[in-house]
Amino acid sequence: MIKAVIIDDIAEARTVLKKDLNNYCQEIEVIGEAESVVSGAKLLKELKPDLLFLDIQMPDGSGFDLLDIVTDQNFKLIFTTASDQYAVKAFRFSAVDYLLKPIDPDELMAAVKRVSSQNSPTDRIGLLKENLDQPKRLALNTLEKIHIVEISEVLRCESSVNYTTFYFVDGTKLLVTKTLKEFDNLLTDHGFLRVHQSHLINTKFIKEFSKSSGDIILKNGTKVPVSTRKKQVLMEMIDKF
Repeated sequence: MIKAVIIDDIAEARTVLKKDLNNYCQEIEVIGEAESVVSGAKLLKELKPDLLFLDIQMPDGSGFDLLDIVTDQNFKLIFTTASDQYAVKAFRFSAVDYLLKPIDPDELMAAVKRVSSQNSPTDRIGLLKENLDQPKRLALNTLEKIHIVEISEVLRCESSVNYTTFYFVDGTKLLVTKTLKEFDNLLTDHGFLRVHQSHLINTKFIKEFSKSSGDIILKNGTKVPVSTRKKQVLMEMIDKF
């Protein structure tokens, strides 16, 4: 059994989550719950759970404050939060699991399955705090490990069926276990443009665009095709450079 603790200032939210875990995730045993940063920190030190479901906003501080207090523990973590587009984007950049309230049972089961196969996210919590302000780094899941990379060092991304290959300015690459669509949604506001169904590029590395062939040449010499429907968008973007 996976021993879990729930920390949330709303009693009804704790009750609903416990009921859902009992119904859909029977490998989880809830061994304790708390309603604040202070009581939660005490409970974690006492019970040492395998998994923590943690609310972000509480009366005496945030979930991040609690994590600053219990730095010596090795539990896995799933945040629970009301809809907040900035926080959600930070979670996605940081590869930290989260659930939006009201919690969907399918998403709950998927999150529990993901964290069960991962190490504790200690290395990603600092990244998450950074990304709550303005994301500069990105956590990438490969089959072997989680890599934290500088967004500014990403040259381009290429679809590989249900995976994405990241290419970096230093010539290295990573095969990441997410689709290109997910990274398109994340990186659009960071100067990236999906120029083709299979290609997402960092526009700051564009060297030239060939009108005759319809290809982009990046600064490292890589040639990337541009789809017909994206040519006009690209031309308008280049005009603004």
